[in-house]
Amino acid sequence: GELLDAVYLYDKYGTPIAYDFWCHLRKMLDWVAKNWERADDGIWEVRGGRQQFVYSKVQCWVALDRAVRLAQKRSLPLDRTRLAAERDRIYEAIMTRGWNTKRQTFVQHFATDAVDASNLIMPLVFFLSPTDPRMRGTLDRTMAELVSDSLVHRYEIGRGAGDGLTGSEGTFNMCTFWLVEALARAGRAREARFIFEKMLTYANHLGLYAEETGPRGEALGNFPQAFTHIGLISAAFNLDRRLGAAS
Repeated sequence: GELLDAVYLYDKYGTPIAYDFWCHLRKMLDWVAKNWERADDGIWEVRGGRQQFVYSKVQCWVALDRAVRLAQKRSLPLDRTRLAAERDRIYEAIMTRGWNTKRQTFVQHFATDAVDASNLIMPLVFFLSPTDPRMRGTLDRTMAELVSDSLVHRYEIGRGAGDGLTGSEGTFNMCTFWLVEALARAGRAREARFIFEKMLTYANHLGLYAEETGPRGEALGNFPQAFTHIGLISAAFNLDRRLGAAS
């Protein structure tokens, strides 16, 4: 999903992709279409066994969606009917098996009711409208269960897929920036700005971030963390657009 989204954006804003490269991508897309129903370890690579993680399904959807769009735009050869059908099957699976009516949120994987911050990417990759009632519910549930002093934890420890680790962990900076962007896209720019400006205070003297932020504001994990800074840039760009439109 990340790769095909990058290719789609490169083709749109950079240079049209070459035919030979497209042929290579088609092999990957064929694999996705045939294997998206397989369980995996998810974005967090938890040690509790493979599951049907919602985030992974979303990324498979992104891969097929961008391919179909790109083939249509550039008239590139592709079995669009088959891939579009698989894309739609993924969408229906997420909406039926990845949604928990009782908690009014998308869940970590199909066999749990646990909340996972990775689902915040749904409106960011245009899987779902940021103002869709299900996305609003997911935003609210995420803020209720995973947010501590405006910062976001990855998932509900002890409720979803076991991570095989003892103790607790810090908040995950990339997830906090995902929350900022999701809120901004949902029209909640004031909340998004508050969290964004608070996050800026956790950077070091060079403006860099680690993977996580500890309970005392300390930098934890990989440093500097590219994921965090990608999230920062995207959140800043979209928040600025929303604030500009509001003014």
